[in-house]
Amino acid sequence: MKSVFKYLLLVSVVVLAACNNQRELNTKVSNTTGWNYFERKMNYEFQANAGVGNVNPTGMVSIQGGTFTVGEKDEFMTAPRNNETRSLTVTSFYMDKYEVSNINWNEYLHWLEVVFGPVAPELVDKARPDHTVWREDMAYNEPYEENYFEHPAFSFYPVVGVTWEQAMAYCQWRTDRVNELALINSGELAMPAFGDLQPIDDEAAKDEWEQQTGYTMYSYEETSPEDPEQTITMYRPGYEWIRDKFVFNTEKYLMDENYVPEFGRKPRRDSYGNDRKVNRGDGVLVASYRLPTEAEWEFAAYAPVAGPDGLTVEGKIYPWSGYHPRDMSKKNAGSMQANFVRGRGDMMGVSGALNDGYVITNPVDEFAPNDFGLYNMAGNVNEWVLDVFRETTFQDANEYNAFRGNIYAKALKSADGKYELDSVGCIRLTWEPEDDKRDVLDGDFASLIVTDYPLDTIGLEHPETAKIDPTDILAPRVTKKSRVYKGGSWADRIYWLNPSTRRYLDQDKSSSKIGFRCAMSTLGDQLPSNIKK
Repeated sequence: MKSVFKYLLLVSVVVLAACNNQRELNTKVSNTTGWNYFERKMNYEFQANAGVGNVNPTGMVSIQGGTFTVGEKDEFMTAPRNNETRSLTVTSFYMDKYEVSNINWNEYLHWLEVVFGPVAPELVDKARPDHTVWREDMAYNEPYEENYFEHPAFSFYPVVGVTWEQAMAYCQWRTDRVNELALINSGELAMPAFGDLQPIDDEAAKDEWEQQTGYTMYSYEETSPEDPEQTITMYRPGYEWIRDKFVFNTEKYLMDENYVPEFGRKPRRDSYGNDRKVNRGDGVLVASYRLPTEAEWEFAAYAPVAGPDGLTVEGKIYPWSGYHPRDMSKKNAGSMQANFVRGRGDMMGVSGALNDGYVITNPVDEFAPNDFGLYNMAGNVNEWVLDVFRETTFQDANEYNAFRGNIYAKALKSADGKYELDSVGCIRLTWEPEDDKRDVLDGDFASLIVTDYPLDTIGLEHPETAKIDPTDILAPRVTKKSRVYKGGSWADRIYWLNPSTRRYLDQDKSSSKIGFRCAMSTLGDQLPSNIKK
């Protein structure tokens, strides 16, 4: 009898739980008007989707957000006081498991060369890393300058010599390529016809193409393969057509009704049976790739995961557990946990007993990951983050998703109402001065002084044209273009491996010590924790 009673009790609990899990809200009938969202008889089909918010981006780790203490975790008498402690909350997000590597950047550069190389080579050159960052007056770094980016030996090493601006351009390119592939895989778009970019020597075909598209083909002369002494005229789709029609851009696809690339196998249909584009409500497109905010980056580096008691350990010095740069576990006792400089002239230890094993950078999958599964959040290379640098940012920023650098931009349209495109086919943005929030609550009046003109160091020989800034000697170098980078590098002392430390560099400058990784916002619910306790 007891067993029967226990069985009935268990069934009752299961049924009750099932009832409680049934959600009153649904995507079939409106809970406010009673209308059927998909009433085909009246052509009323309303797009109602749910549960399609978050995806698992390739190469990224899901990070459950939460509360943590941002800022200084140790005390150094001579350290800059620009990282005061404060409790903040960050929402869940995704972050690259590894730093962006040379092979990743070469994929990006190859795409640019194929698409824009013959007609706009300056766009390809603009994306190239600066090889000269390896030059040092008193060091023989020519092998790195000549080979680091191109040679396959460095394929999985972090890309360096890229500016913050170049990193942001890569994030946009990655967003567009991932969304383009998602639309291809879902049957909305056809595969890009790269064969259309191949040159032809048929003038009649060239004239027909121009008549059909309304664009002009790019023409050039080359040596005839049959007779080296003769030249022939070759034709290729011009830059304007490539920018306007060939290059897929997510915002252009969603916003511009006139931009309708070739549909693939099965286009979407509206309630009237007409073909339509995918929109964000379909859950096919991913959110934009971007650089992580400083708060996100620091949270991800420390990986402040709660223990069984629901509390997290505060005061960690480095991304790994413990307070030592060496691994204290029995299995790997004494091994270094990051690539950095131990002391003057000590880049990797002594021959036969190397400690971190690398003079310069290391492969992006080297050393153990932190508790979030992220590699090299300390050492190897510093990493660009999204924020504009100010010393007082975390004193003034919001308690959640803290960030300095907002510009509330809008799409730029021409006089005839068409969206204007930038050089690589993305919709051009514009904003009003009051929508630029990079200097909001600056906290440092001196950083607002205009010092963008040269100082006359010769004298007042031409007072009518000379521009003299009497404050230039003491003028600050922090501007709206000063971007934060974090993490410490192969060339830094251990102090900079503390994730709370912060430095800055102008967004159009690069270094052999700075790389980056991408992040992505989540949509809707917070991500579940991927930490096994």
